[in-house]
Order: sequence, then structure tokens, then C-alpha cells
Amino acid sequence: MRLGGPVLEPLESPEAWVDALRKRGYTATYFPLDGAAAEADIEAYRKAAEDADIVIAEVGAWSNPLSPDEATRKQALEHCKRQLALADRVGARCCVNIAGSRSEQWDGPHPDNLTPETMDLIAASVREIIDAVQPTRTAYSLETMPWMYPDSPDSYVALIKAIDRPAFAAHLDPVNLICSPQRYYGNAALIRECFEKLGPYIRSCHAKDIILHPNLTTHLDEARPGLGGLDYATFLREADRLGPDTPVMLEHLEDEASYAAAAAHVRDAAKRVGVTLR
Repeated sequence: MRLGGPVLEPLESPEAWVDALRKRGYTATYFPLDGAAAEADIEAYRKAAEDADIVIAEVGAWSNPLSPDEATRKQALEHCKRQLALADRVGARCCVNIAGSRSEQWDGPHPDNLTPETMDLIAASVREIIDAVQPTRTAYSLETMPWMYPDSPDSYVALIKAIDRPAFAAHLDPVNLICSPQRYYGNAALIRECFEKLGPYIRSCHAKDIILHPNLTTHLDEARPGLGGLDYATFLREADRLGPDTPVMLEHLEDEASYAAAAAHVRDAAKRVGVTLR
């Protein structure tokens, strides 16, 4: 298994980027350029990662392909196609986005998000993206979310079947699935269910944590790994079964000190359960 995360400092060169990743002990990474970058720069960063044996875990395609605004929706679809093509060029394990929201907020809740109609819209949008690019070295994937599909292992399996494309894969962020006290306290079972049902499809995972607060009503906050209730022993054991190149990626932290503390927690948790981090 590989631990990765972002480099917060400005990028001066591919070599400096790789040095920064090595300094942090990362063997997996987010690709730092987008599809609008010059081809020569894209190739230079790709080759630098390859030469350093650093896996490009993800290319982000963050946008809303289900936007109620038609112009925004079309722009999002084109962005996803461009980013998927980039992921294929650099051999990333996946290109990842959320499914999209029927809300004006690109990643927000909406009464129509969790409906059969929206499931069909998601499947159609993903098929359009994949069919336009036809990737051979990567896969398009959707990040699990609390208020849009895929919001459970079963809804992810349903999407895999509905999309029906070999180039569609799974991305797992277990924290994003924890949206109730029941899931919070039962997150070890939820994690095991995710890997049982989605394991062959999972290309990359996000490593975060989550805190259930005592104030009414239910209030949950994302947190740095080690500060919340996620069962990291279960998470890392299950992820490790997917193979030595499976990326577990840190994200959403405010500074280098927080990333260093998060990485230390993940490494310590891996050591305790006998999991090797490359």
C-alpha cells in the first residue's frame, strides 16, 4: 500500500516536486497539473513520477455534470473529458469527480439527488464522459458522498452495473459515507462492506477522519486522521488486501504540520496492524 498527499508549496520543477514528495515520505501523489497545461510539462511531471517510483493516484475532475444550469453542466462534462484524457496520458490510477448535484451548489444536498431519476442521469453522464475519451490506462471514478450517489456500497454497485463500462471504477472515501450515529459507531462494519463489495473496482482511497459531536441534532465534522472515530485498523487492513500499489491519500488539511501529523498517524496505525506502507 502507498501513502500519498499533496505538495502545498509552489511547484518550481518536476524535480523539485518529486523531492518534496520524497521529503514527506509519499509514494503516491495527486497529479499537480490540469488538462490545460502544456503537453511538454505534463510529460515532464509524468516521467519524473515514473522515474521516482511514485504512483499517480488521482487526477481530479471536480465539477458538477448534473448542474441545473445547462451551460454549467456542459462545461463540467467537457472538463471531465479533458481531465480523464489527462489521467490516461499520465497513467493515473483514476480520474475522480463527484457524481454531481441537482443543487446550485456543485457539491451540495438537494431533494432530487437520491432518486432513481438522478441515478439514471449519473449513469448517462459517466457513459458520455468515458465514451468520448475511451481511456485505456486509467478509469473514471466517483467519490463516495453523504448526500448524493454513490452514498453506500450498494448504490455504488448499482452504478457500476448501470454504467456498464470497463473504464468505470470505484473511489473510496469512507469518511464521506459516515452521515449518521449508526454509521459512525458501526464504521468498521461499513468499511468491511465497502471492500467486500467494491474491492475489485477500487483504484484509490482518501484517508481522513470524522468526529461525532454531542450537540443536538446530529453534527459530524471531518477531522485530521487520528482525531476522530474512523477505525483505521480496519481501513488499512482492508486497503492492504487490494495490493501493494493501492494509494491511500491524505487531503483537506490546512498546513504542512497537519499533513505531517496525519501521515504519522497513518504510518503508526499501519505498523500496529502489520501493514506495509511503501
